[in-house]
Amino acid sequence: MKTVALFGGSFDPPHIGHKAVVRAAFNLKDVQKVIVMPTYLSPFKSSSYHSADKRYDLLQKMFKDYNDVEISRFEIDKKEKVASIISVLYLLKSYSKIYLIIGADNLSSLKNWHRYQELEQKVTFVVAQRDGILIPKSYLTLNIDEDISSTYIRKKQEQKYCKIELNI
Repeated sequence: MKTVALFGGSFDPPHIGHKAVVRAAFNLKDVQKVIVMPTYLSPFKSSSYHSADKRYDLLQKMFKDYNDVEISRFEIDKKEKVASIISVLYLLKSYSKIYLIIGADNLSSLKNWHRYQELEQKVTFVVAQRDGILIPKSYLTLNIDEDISSTYIRKKQEQKYCKIELNI
């Protein structure tokens, strides 16, 4: 049995919080690999700050020393918005169990995700702590001690005051 953790998202830009999530994912039972899958364009957004290729390159650099982390171009190469269930079905061709890592900020809209009921049957959801959001005990939780977001970094970049180290 090959078990992977799928960590998808915009990663616009990637930062130390994303790195902390990946490190914590290896504490999940049986996880042999973490697949980081940047979106071409998030189904919940109309644009990205950085191009998909730029975000992919930044993730490649960030995780270059991690042997058990794969940066996947699956969604980027589709050149369109891709629902999580599509990526999961793709990965199930190669892996028998998938932990799907989401941020706690996604919990409130999770049941509205495309084909949510099917997705729920195919994966084990894992929720990464974020913004002090209460996570129901029915979910596996990743305790992350990084208080940073891509939105915050982009705002600072736009203000030209950004002195935040992306830690890549």
